[in-house]
Amino acid sequence: MLIEHRGRHPVVDPSATVAPTAVLSGDVRIGPRSRILHGAVLTAEDGSIVVGEECVVMEHALVRGRAGHPVVIGDHVLVGPHAHVNGAAIGEEAFIATGASVFPGATVGARAEVRINGVVQVNTVLDPGTVVPISWVAVGTPAQLFSPDRHDEIWAVQQALDFPGTVYGVDRSDGMAEIMRRQAAFYAAHDEDRIVD
Repeated sequence: MLIEHRGRHPVVDPSATVAPTAVLSGDVRIGPRSRILHGAVLTAEDGSIVVGEECVVMEHALVRGRAGHPVVIGDHVLVGPHAHVNGAAIGEEAFIATGASVFPGATVGARAEVRINGVVQVNTVLDPGTVVPISWVAVGTPAQLFSPDRHDEIWAVQQALDFPGTVYGVDRSDGMAEIMRRQAAFYAAHDEDRIVD
């Protein structure tokens, strides 16, 4: 399904395929011979999404462009089922596995791999060819890799990366009530969406 959002509508190369149950919303551009599979959602929320050539975005993946953090996916990239790419740049020939999460401001270098349930935190730069092992966390610039049981070490690096400011535009001390007030108001823009195809 193609949806006009905030006055912008998706553009799909004629050689690309978008499954009938996939959703492309807003300023989304799909490159030649790329495939967007069933249940995938690519939503441009004030930030564009560009998918290169011969990419595959698999079932139930979520790709979200944000203000100040567009998504750019290079050529020959696989985004696995249930993966989450949010306001990030993904280099050519990268592999984003099942359940992996890449957060706003992050960069995944060319030919890097974020394996099953791996995480690339906000404002993190993953060098080309780097592998984030299954369920590990990449954090910082350049990225440091941690197993998920090393929370205190992850937090020591992550805290300075300002997740609430980067993702929600608030100070950590503002709390969830303020975050959700802003989020509810922001997503009300979908009230004006229009199905294009």
